[in-house]
Amino acid sequence: MLKNRKTDTKPDLSFFEIVYEVAKLIPYGRVTSYGAIANYLSTGLSARMVGWAMNKCHTDSKIPAHRVVNRNGMLTGKHHFGGSNVMQQLLESEGIKVKNDTVVDFKKLFWDPNIELGIRK
Repeated sequence: MLKNRKTDTKPDLSFFEIVYEVAKLIPYGRVTSYGAIANYLSTGLSARMVGWAMNKCHTDSKIPAHRVVNRNGMLTGKHHFGGSNVMQQLLESEGIKVKNDTVVDFKKLFWDPNIELGIRK
């Protein structure tokens, strides 16, 4: 478990692997954004790289890539899930409502790793 983004990450992990470790911490029924993960990793300008990481892991059931959306709650990575509705179906199976490819109550369901993991900037 990542407790401190600077000391608990292993230096031999790639950026993608570190992103996956954070994604695994997103609770069932919650969502976060690419930018929130990037900010947590102190790489605020790397939200796009977090997106690339999520696009590469969507078939790994141990990584809940479907819980990572854009900063507005939109399912921008949905086309990487093997079907136009798979990402939405995964979210809805966790009780998350989606309308027009956007998470309903996004602010309420938003999981910020900086706050939730007890690390604030």
